[in-house]
Amino acid sequence: MLHTLAVLVENNPGVLIRVAGLFTRRGYNIDSLTVCQTEDPELSRMTIVVNGDDQIIEQVRNQLSKLVVVQSVADLSGQSVVDRELALIRVQVSPETRSAVLQTVDIFRGRVVDMGRTNITVELTGDIPKIDAFVHAIQPYGLLELVRTGKVAILRSEA
Repeated sequence: MLHTLAVLVENNPGVLIRVAGLFTRRGYNIDSLTVCQTEDPELSRMTIVVNGDDQIIEQVRNQLSKLVVVQSVADLSGQSVVDRELALIRVQVSPETRSAVLQTVDIFRGRVVDMGRTNITVELTGDIPKIDAFVHAIQPYGLLELVRTGKVAILRSEA
């Protein structure tokens, strides 16, 4: 099962390698990793997506919490969150397929950010299943290149 961990860390050089090294030493693969400075310039937030059962995730959380540079670790899995990913996708087009590709982009509420004679580049934001569905829908036209940011997530506000 995929788990999304929100890790608040000191905003210092070398912190990313220390956190990633913990996963490497344990033999766990990181499916997605995003890092950015928070509203406090002395802290960064890592959103880490890792595959594992509850026992493995608990072990990872405990190991992360032991690192001096880590302020807090939260497993957002199973909680009410807003999550998004950004993808840039270059798709092959011809005069015959251009309108069908553009229609698919419109259906998924994507945005064309670059257009050439033989390809277009689409910007798409959404949850992981939406990005995956778009990639699947566009593949028959010729998927030339795909770049994804990785998941970012935040708890939903209380009603």
